[in-house]
Amino acid sequence: MIATKAYAAQSATAPLGPWNIERREPGPHDVQIEISYCGVCHSDIHQVRDEWGGSIYPMVPGHEIVGRITKVGDHVTRFKVGDLAGIGCFVDSCRVCDPCKAGEEQYCAEGNASTYNGYEMDRKTLTYGGYSTSIVVDEKYTLKVSDKLPLEGVAPLLCAGITTYSPLRHWKVGKGHKVAVLGLGGLGHMAVKLAASFGAEVTMLSTSPSKEADARKLGAHHFALITDKDVMKSLRSKFDFIINTISAPHEYNTYLKLLTINGVMIVLGIPPEPSQVPAFNLIMGRKSVAGSMIGGIRETQEMLDYCAEHNIASDVEVINIEDINTAYERMMKGDVKYRFVIDIASLKK
Repeated sequence: MIATKAYAAQSATAPLGPWNIERREPGPHDVQIEISYCGVCHSDIHQVRDEWGGSIYPMVPGHEIVGRITKVGDHVTRFKVGDLAGIGCFVDSCRVCDPCKAGEEQYCAEGNASTYNGYEMDRKTLTYGGYSTSIVVDEKYTLKVSDKLPLEGVAPLLCAGITTYSPLRHWKVGKGHKVAVLGLGGLGHMAVKLAASFGAEVTMLSTSPSKEADARKLGAHHFALITDKDVMKSLRSKFDFIINTISAPHEYNTYLKLLTINGVMIVLGIPPEPSQVPAFNLIMGRKSVAGSMIGGIRETQEMLDYCAEHNIASDVEVINIEDINTAYERMMKGDVKYRFVIDIASLKK
């Protein structure tokens, strides 16, 4: 076993702190990655604080992982020592169900092995995430990372990037489409960048006038204050798609009015409370409310390659590991532009 430094939550109410874990020795198909950076996702907070239920402690969060390969198994063919690599939201799946065969392992019928707060496919071995100095993963679930982008800006692409890229590709969003992005945070800022890159006309919907300059800098063509009744009235039946990234309680019906005929509101954020949607609001205009969750390994690699080719990375604030609890509190206040990323060198010290 490999002794590994980490930061963990010991309970739903305890602050994260130093903890030692053990990683398995790389098997024939495994790679060992020395972690350089790990992004801090809002879902880390949800799970650390057991807001979704079922959290397992001690918990080492982190599923936006980038670093360098330090060891490879005898049968590894896709990586060599020294390569840059990334790990996203899961580290294995059943591999034989229809979703897995279709390259959509995120929807594995048996339930994939999440990178942390879960179990390996043996359902016995607890998984620990990227708030740690190293990780060992099967090469099939490891992503190739280009050196064209700053590594700290690549880390959030493993969740925030693919979570927005996947639905945009699934619904074939591009030129001729009018897209609204609701919520300018870790997901929202990537949705703006990617939708604009795909050629869509992008409008940022926000409650804060101060976010207009940032939204336009990220690639939004328009900015609209959703607190202005006249503005909201002018936007009725305007958008083909709304990318809803809000994770706080809010009313879906307010935004369904903004969709055109056949319009789709794609839900990416996970509010703690459900929003009731009367059937009438869907029937009038043949509108849809849909959801999407990250992407499979093949699509995630496609996203990383696309971002490297088009110079797209996340806007990040790099922090030391000892600042993680403060970062959580700042995230809850929306005080980050737009993703915290942990410099794991601070943990190695």
